Amino acid sequence: MKQIFKKFKADIRHSDWLNQIARKEPIYKKHDEIRSEFEHDYNRILHSLAYRRLKHKTQVFFATENDHICTRIEHVNHVNSISYTIAKNLGLNTELTSAIAIGHDLGHSPFGHTGEKILSEIVTRELKEHFRHERNSLYFIDNIETLPNPDREENNLNLTYAVRDGIICHCGEIDENFIRPRTEIIELESIEKPYDYLPYTWEGCVVKISDKIAYLGRDIEDAISLKILSPEQLEELRDTLQNSLKKQISLKSINNTILIHEFILDLIKNSNPRDGLALSSSHFELMNAIKCFNYENIYNNNRLIPYIEYTRLIICTIFNTLAGFSNTSDIETNLSSLHCSTLKAGFSEWLEKYSFQRDERFKNKRIYDISDVKQYKRAIIDYISGMTDRYAIKIFKEINSF
Repeated sequence: MKQIFKKFKADIRHSDWLNQIARKEPIYKKHDEIRSEFEHDYNRILHSLAYRRLKHKTQVFFATENDHICTRIEHVNHVNSISYTIAKNLGLNTELTSAIAIGHDLGHSPFGHTGEKILSEIVTRELKEHFRHERNSLYFIDNIETLPNPDREENNLNLTYAVRDGIICHCGEIDENFIRPRTEIIELESIEKPYDYLPYTWEGCVVKISDKIAYLGRDIEDAISLKILSPEQLEELRDTLQNSLKKQISLKSINNTILIHEFILDLIKNSNPRDGLALSSSHFELMNAIKCFNYENIYNNNRLIPYIEYTRLIICTIFNTLAGFSNTSDIETNLSSLHCSTLKAGFSEWLEKYSFQRDERFKNKRIYDISDVKQYKRAIIDYISGMTDRYAIKIFKEINSF
């Protein structure tokens, strides 16, 4: 299987390689550079501030005090590991899968998908747009995230097309088996509904599937650790696994390892360049069954209701506090009266970097004209979407302190 994909990739390399490695703007390179284009992207993402913040962002279970529960940064590293194994065994480009994998959630909101839903409600109401973490991840890597060059000037990441494409098209919520990359180049910023597009590369397709494999298994393992699942629910899950995998499974062996191993091996065995990446029908049905089980018993569990309400209160309070200055003639001056010192300092620095740019070291895109109310509110939403859970909680507590 590996040699088949390797030969297939070699056959098409000359026709699409330049499209894959294209950048909107050139990046600086050292005279003795030894890294490939995708290695460059991997390193640029790895050293970005957004990647560092993922360690304090919710995956599923909010602000847990248990050090062994998955956070967003662990999730992207799990996706990296899974996609690397699949790509390596299919003869695909592991450098590309690694770059897409660690960057695919850079624009994820604080508080996981609950935070994403709440931000989407605000964006719909205030800007008549929609907020999706896939689009926001592309937006962040194109417009927000920067790295200093050797002269300490801040420049945007300027990643390759293949990595940017894989990031916006990564969402693992796929309901079809056998997926193949699309053949056309499109303006990625114009994508309104990422679900409508498959990635441009085989590697992007691998990450798309790996994302689903990674979160389904780990979310179950965390739910077991936190005793979210009842004995009856665990028995139901065990029966589902036994019937699909045709092997005896004890309750103690229901973990991330068994699920990841089974899905990876099955995907490698059943994929080919002609039909696409695919699971066997039994494993595809199992994946969908596990997804339904997780939604019914984990993601919609009553224990998460207080967390959802708390998240809504935090995000809406921060937005409303900053949006209260939107109708003032001098936003910058009036922000100085804000009693929350952390929020005042952080948001003022945000506007300095992306709006005022009085510091000559900022060579990144200037993306806001805050005299426009809509752009000012966009700045607030972008600022909140980049927050970690604990930073948002800290600000919320300061706003409500006297």
